[in-house]
Amino acid sequence: MFARLRLCTHFPPRIRQVKVSNATIRTFSQTKFSHPRSHGKSFAHRSELKQAKRIVVKLGSAVVTRGDECGLALGRLASIVEQVAMLQNQGREMMIVTSGAVAFGKQRLRHEILLSQSVRQALHSGQNQLKEMAIPVLEARACAAAGQSGLMALYEAMFTQYSICTAQILVTNLDFHDEQKRRNLNSTLLELLRMNIVPIINTNDAVVAPPVPNSDLQGVISIKDNDSLAARLAVEMKVDLLIALSDVQGLYDSPPGTDDAKLIDIFYPGDQQSITYGTKSRVGIGGMEAKVKAALWALQGGSSVVIANGTDPKVTGHVITDIVEGKKVGTFFSEVKPAGPTVEQQTEMARHAGRTLASLLPEQRGEIICSLAELLTEKKDEILSANKRDMEIATASGRFSQALIDRLSLSTAKLNSLAIGLRQLAVSSRDSVGRVLRRTRIANNLELEQITVPIGVLLVIFESRPDCLPQVSALAIASGNALLLKGGKEASNTNRILHQLTQEALSIHGVADAIQLVSTREEVEDLCRLDKVIDLIIPRGSSQLVRDIQRAAKGIPVLGHSEGVCHVYIDSEASIDKAIDIVRDSKCDYPAACNAMETLLIHRDLLRTPIFDQIIDMLRTEHVKIHAGPRFASYLTFGPSEVKSLRIEYGDLECCIEVVDSMQEAVDHIHKYGSSHTDVIVTENEETAEQFLQQVDSACVFFNSSSRFADGYRFGLGAEVGISTARIHARGPVGLEGLLTTKWVLRGEGHTVADFSEQGSMKYLHENIPVPQGLQLGSCPN
Repeated sequence: MFARLRLCTHFPPRIRQVKVSNATIRTFSQTKFSHPRSHGKSFAHRSELKQAKRIVVKLGSAVVTRGDECGLALGRLASIVEQVAMLQNQGREMMIVTSGAVAFGKQRLRHEILLSQSVRQALHSGQNQLKEMAIPVLEARACAAAGQSGLMALYEAMFTQYSICTAQILVTNLDFHDEQKRRNLNSTLLELLRMNIVPIINTNDAVVAPPVPNSDLQGVISIKDNDSLAARLAVEMKVDLLIALSDVQGLYDSPPGTDDAKLIDIFYPGDQQSITYGTKSRVGIGGMEAKVKAALWALQGGSSVVIANGTDPKVTGHVITDIVEGKKVGTFFSEVKPAGPTVEQQTEMARHAGRTLASLLPEQRGEIICSLAELLTEKKDEILSANKRDMEIATASGRFSQALIDRLSLSTAKLNSLAIGLRQLAVSSRDSVGRVLRRTRIANNLELEQITVPIGVLLVIFESRPDCLPQVSALAIASGNALLLKGGKEASNTNRILHQLTQEALSIHGVADAIQLVSTREEVEDLCRLDKVIDLIIPRGSSQLVRDIQRAAKGIPVLGHSEGVCHVYIDSEASIDKAIDIVRDSKCDYPAACNAMETLLIHRDLLRTPIFDQIIDMLRTEHVKIHAGPRFASYLTFGPSEVKSLRIEYGDLECCIEVVDSMQEAVDHIHKYGSSHTDVIVTENEETAEQFLQQVDSACVFFNSSSRFADGYRFGLGAEVGISTARIHARGPVGLEGLLTTKWVLRGEGHTVADFSEQGSMKYLHENIPVPQGLQLGSCPN
């Protein structure tokens, strides 16, 4: 900051113009920024863009100018300047290649012409009423000459707000062909960057000749527009990243706005033949074809390139910073083509195979699930060997808590339990998809059915727990849903073999592609933006993961819970033995689980009684760290300090103890501090228990039983995709039923709505028809 302030003191706020042909600039004894990597090879993946040190931002005419092409889009430009300044202040070296001089000059010249004409007309006519004045066609080079100074003054004023100085550089194609001028340009730009100045570069449109088609020299791109200028500059200056902002989201496989036009996430050299280009933008002399050509030339020279939208008000305020952070914005140009399909291609493959999966007979889907169950036991040695590698890597890294390590671990017992659950699911899912829920006779020979159908494409994002993969896969198979799985890196080896086994089971009926494991470097936030291809997101992991996904998901429903703050309330009429057993199991059986007890509520009458003392002794024996709630702390002379929050999910051998005066106060506490997950009452008074069960608004409410029963397998669902605390669609452990939706099927014989009008011949009946148990779509009741 102080270096920038000193620099701006040496250079008063005014435009610093630099002529390339005889560049002279003062030398400052400042330390030169060291480049983070050796130049010569572009970044292979978006996630690496965070390492970009030297960045060129190219602003197309459509980005800088207003919709009427006369004047600048000031709000948009201010937002772009703010982002560039933010990156500059992070220590990056920013350069801007800008359009806009012609538009700014056109605005100024139109104003001058109108003013001149109005004055002349007033002098000659002597009247106040003026005739409508025609504005002559303005020559572009004259507009550029009139607009350059105003454009730079605007940039200067905007960057000064962030204590950043700018310098203007005007170039032509000849400046790059003349070796001396090229060296001067390179030297000038390096010196400006060294002094923390942002160069503003533009073609000298006041003197430049019209572009000559196909005038590129061998291996060198000609400067025809600002796209080619930015690409040439990127290569000359060994730039890490070139961001080209235009008025489209990126590169499409066919002209944007046409049917089936798809945005290309990553573009590779050699893909040009698969692209159909449309017309160029409303302003400027380039087009998407020119942008792609320039981008590929820069990529070949070692600079990474992203083409993105700089005009969309929804993203303009963060488009540049999002690109540098590696988010999936626009089209990223890469020389490294992955061996497997992209996540978009995986989604399309899953959706296509998923439709075939949904059309299979229930018995066929059951066969696939049973086959997967058999493979889990047959291949247990391979699975456990892969899991052992993951455990060793995770432990050695030192980045994971013991709770996460426990979740990562698999055992023979866990695999056997998984297999049992899957076989149970295979039997119970026989009448799931296509089940008729209701039938209504609308009128004679006009019958309506509501039937169960798959949701579509599910995206399940899970951390650590590899046992989640076969559970969720089996549920997707049973419900006829396509599935995308994104597991944590810490379980990559285990997830890989479990997915291979899942696809082996699916191949029995030719639907191996219905379940895909995303193994590319896709960020979770990017996956959450695939609203056109994903129908439901199910997060399985930490509360932070769930919250991040809920925030990132745009237009896609998220099924899950953000926290598992579960309570056990010990009533004044509780059994000592039941209380001790339930508290021990709820907290100590698996502390990392979301259904583990986090807060123990104790009736005030139990303080200093044998039941209270035995509970405390048991918790200490189990090495449970105790935190005191505010009321409990007030009863203590010595003991645990008061907890900072009553909404903590410890996920470990820790819990909070709080005191309440009654069952009703326990209910109020749960509603205020709980997460609507699972809450328990321990009492021998059935009337008190029933009131608790009725009043507590949680997904699971238990009476004299451990909170750990909140689980799909233990509920007899066979498996679960997670526990939902939402109040619509599905709540509690989400099994097969939670992965189905419905559709309406109407069968008639040429019926029309007009038949039921006042003048029509038919009347509505709306008679409910009994639905026999197990009736499937297309079947007839006996």
